[in-house]
Amino acid sequence: MGNKVSTLEENLAKFVGIKHAIACSSGTDALILALMAIDIQPGDEIITTPFTFIATAETIAFLGAKPVFVYIDAKTFNIAPSLIEEKITSKTKAIMPVSLFGQISDMDKINEIAKVHDLKVIEDAAQSFGAEYKGKKSCSLSNLACTSFFPAKPLGCYGDGGAVFTNDDDLANKLRIILNHGQTKRYVHSHIGINGRLDSIQAGILNVKLKYYTEEIIKREQIAQKYNNELKNITTPYIFPNSLSVWAQYCILVEDRDAVLSKCSNNNIPTGVYYPIPLHLQEVFEYLGYKEGDFPITEKISKNIMALPMSAFLTEEEQNYIIEVVNE
Repeated sequence: MGNKVSTLEENLAKFVGIKHAIACSSGTDALILALMAIDIQPGDEIITTPFTFIATAETIAFLGAKPVFVYIDAKTFNIAPSLIEEKITSKTKAIMPVSLFGQISDMDKINEIAKVHDLKVIEDAAQSFGAEYKGKKSCSLSNLACTSFFPAKPLGCYGDGGAVFTNDDDLANKLRIILNHGQTKRYVHSHIGINGRLDSIQAGILNVKLKYYTEEIIKREQIAQKYNNELKNITTPYIFPNSLSVWAQYCILVEDRDAVLSKCSNNNIPTGVYYPIPLHLQEVFEYLGYKEGDFPITEKISKNIMALPMSAFLTEEEQNYIIEVVNE
């Protein structure tokens, strides 16, 4: 809660082009804070995607609400806006699209649906801070947005960190109260809250790294385009028109994933799989009643997807080697 944190909040808000950035202890806590700020209660329903890290749906369930999953787009892997409306019920309170792998969801269509049904939109931008959609930055496109500064993210600190973004003055004030044990002044509490404060040392690190972040985004884009141009016989990422990804991951689809993963491992190339078990098939969400086959696109992608090394500091020599091995 020191000067480094308030400076970071000013810098983040300016970078995104929004009134309020509220720094907090992690991307997961950012989602919890956003849901608490709009008074999500047990039994409420939040529409989201089954193809993401568990924190998205976990935070909904943590507050006793129900995650309601919607089909994803087969090309972007983000939630399919055209299929959201059929899942809206009288219990639906918000839509939580995920800007997966660094690319923003189709927010115009999602916001239109939300407006018709008087719903809040919370962008889970844990992987997309700095990305752009139709000239606007991630975290500036909805009622609330949440990001993560976990070390592996495009803009990462040296531990856990996150932020919530909003243009709503009342929500911003409420978020600041909730993240500090619901405290309005010392030992005076108006809300049930959490300990969601960001450490000043992490804020200091992010203030420095943010100065160089735009340059790193450009480098990540160049590396992604080289992959796109030189990888053969595999499905490379699709980027929505008028959009800029920050390439939190560079994910490809391959038919024989185990063979490609083994080939990479044998040649000392690190890889990752995002996400091998979709959320609707996770044991913890059995109570929701989903079964295998309910989301066939998600399930197929989860069997074929893999991530190649992506960093602003990946050298041309390293990338040439990765491309050569994968193409083999």
